[in-house]
Amino acid sequence: MFLGCEMSIRIKRNPNYNIFLDDERFPSNSDNKEYIITRNYKDFVNTIDILGLPNYISFDHDLGESKTGYDCAKYLVEYCLDNNLTPNFKFYVHSQNPIGKENIIKLLNNFKGHF
Repeated sequence: MFLGCEMSIRIKRNPNYNIFLDDERFPSNSDNKEYIITRNYKDFVNTIDILGLPNYISFDHDLGESKTGYDCAKYLVEYCLDNNLTPNFKFYVHSQNPIGKENIIKLLNNFKGHF
């Protein structure tokens, strides 16, 4: 059990992973990235809490539940602030919801612009 905790800490110090957030779709192979697929807010939060900040996130907005991709983006901002982390991740919003897409982009670009 201690080994598992130690391993989580080691991974968190050197995260090298990507997140694909979408309740239905799968990532395309065209960008040559490997992803951890998260289907909802809870999966997204748990992944970041365990592994730390990812290198890259591809966001959907509508997740088929009360929490959205925008809520995930807000959590990401809070996580960075709470842990004094520089938001050096890259992101893309693949959502078909134009208003949700714009809201996520504005939130994250505004936050990243302060660093």
